[in-house]
Amino acid sequence: MKDLLGMSREEFNNFMNSFDTVVTDCDGVLWMGMDEIPGAVKVMTKFKEMGKKIFYVTNNSTKTRVGFLDKFKKLGFNTNASEVICTSYLAAQYISDHADTNKKVYVIGSEGLAAELQTAGLKCFGIGPDPLGMDIGEFTSKFSIEQDVGAVVVGFDEHFSYPKMMKAASYLYNKSTVFVGTNTDEQFPLKKAGVVMPGTGALVRAVETCANRKAFVVGKPEAYLREVLMKEENITPSRTLMIGDRCNTDILLGKRCGFQTLMVLSGVTSLEEVHEWQQSKDPALTQLVPDFYSETLGLLHSKIQ
Repeated sequence: MKDLLGMSREEFNNFMNSFDTVVTDCDGVLWMGMDEIPGAVKVMTKFKEMGKKIFYVTNNSTKTRVGFLDKFKKLGFNTNASEVICTSYLAAQYISDHADTNKKVYVIGSEGLAAELQTAGLKCFGIGPDPLGMDIGEFTSKFSIEQDVGAVVVGFDEHFSYPKMMKAASYLYNKSTVFVGTNTDEQFPLKKAGVVMPGTGALVRAVETCANRKAFVVGKPEAYLREVLMKEENITPSRTLMIGDRCNTDILLGKRCGFQTLMVLSGVTSLEEVHEWQQSKDPALTQLVPDFYSETLGLLHSKIQ
C-alpha cells in the first residue's frame, strides 16, 4: 500500500497514467451529507479534463440515475445520468438480462427503484405500504398473489412488512423466478448514539431466510458492476481505479473486479485498521488492503499536473 501524497513526481505521474477509468464511491469520498469534501470537485474535474471516464457508484436504491443528479449539481460536480451507477439501475439491468421481461417484477423498495425498472421497460408492482391489518390467521386465509411474476427485487423499503415478506417468498417458491437484492449493507450510519437503523441487507436476509433462496446482489462489494461496465462502456479492469472510504465495500469491490484501489481517509475506514489487516494471515482481511491511500481525494489536486 502506497501513500500517494508521499510519492515523487515521477511515481505520481506513472500512477496517473496507469488508469483510464475512475469508479468512485460518493459519501465519505466526494461529500459528507450536503458538504463537499474540500477539493473533490477540482480533482474529479481534472480527471475529466485528462480524458478519463468517470463513474459514480452508490449502493443507494431509492432514486433513479437522473434523481441523483440534483445533489451532484448542487455541490458543483459536472456529471450526467450515464455516469451514475446506482443499485436501482444495476437491478434493472440484471433483471432485463436474466428474467422473462414479459412477466412482472415484485418490488420491495422505493418509488425510485420502481421508476428505474420501468425505464428499462419492466412492469412492476408492490410499492408503498402493505400492512398486516388483521390477525395472522385471517390474513393467511385471505392471502392471494399475482400471477405471471418473473422476478423479485429487494431494496430499501421503509414500508417493509410481514405481508411483503410473505408475498416475496411465495413468488420465489417458483425456482424460475429471478431474485435480486440491491445490496447487503447491514445498517445505516446514524449520529444518534445507541440507535440502530436497519439497512437493506436486513430486508434481503429476511426474504432469503423465508424463501430459502439466495439473492443475486448487484451492489458493492459484489462484482456485477464490472460486468455492466465492460458490456456498456468497454472498460479495461486493469486500467480502472476504484476510489472509496470503506474497505469492506469499496476496496473489496475493486479487488473482486480486478481494479486498482485507492482508499481515502475522509470516511469510514482508518489507516490503523488497514495496517492491522496488512499484518494478518487471514485472506479475508488482507484482501481489504488497498493499493494506494490518501488523506483526502482533494489533496491530490496539488500533485496533478
